[in-house]
Amino acid sequence: MTTTAEDQRFMRRAIELSRQAALIDCTGGPFGCVITRDGEIVGEGFNQVITENDPTWHGEIAAIRQAGQRLQTFDLSGCTLYTSAEPCPMCEAAIYWARIDRVVFAARCADAAAHGDFDDSAIYADLCKPLGERKIPHQELLRSEALVVWQEYEQKSDRLPY
Repeated sequence: MTTTAEDQRFMRRAIELSRQAALIDCTGGPFGCVITRDGEIVGEGFNQVITENDPTWHGEIAAIRQAGQRLQTFDLSGCTLYTSAEPCPMCEAAIYWARIDRVVFAARCADAAAHGDFDDSAIYADLCKPLGERKIPHQELLRSEALVVWQEYEQKSDRLPY
C-alpha cells in the first residue's frame, strides 16, 4: 500500500501528540492519534492514563470519542486512523466497533515493549484461551435474568442497530 504526503502529515500530527503526552504534559505514554475523513481531521487524542487515573484513556479511544461527537455518529466508516504506535487490544477492538476503514501506525508493538515496557503480548495470548483458562477468572451468573432484558431489547421497535 502506498502512502501519500497527506498520510505523512497526519502521522506527524499523531507523533506530535505522542510527544505532548509523554514528554511535555506527562499525561501518559507516548501514544497519539488522529482520525480523518475526506482529508480533514475529525478527531485527535493522546494518552492521559496517568493524569486521568483512567486505564482506558488511550489516544485512539480519545480520538474515536472526539470524532464521534464531531461527526454526530458512532459509525466512523470512511475514516482513517493514524496512531503513533500499533493499537493495543482494547483500542483495536474500539477501531472495529467504530467501523474505521483504515489504520496507519508508526511504531510497532515490539517497539513499545522494548522502549517503554508497554508489552501487550500476554493480553493477546490470554484472549485466545478458553474462559476457564484465562488469567482473570470469568464466571457466568444470573444469565436467565439478564436474558429477560435482552429479549425485551430484541423486541424494541425503535431500536437503533449498531
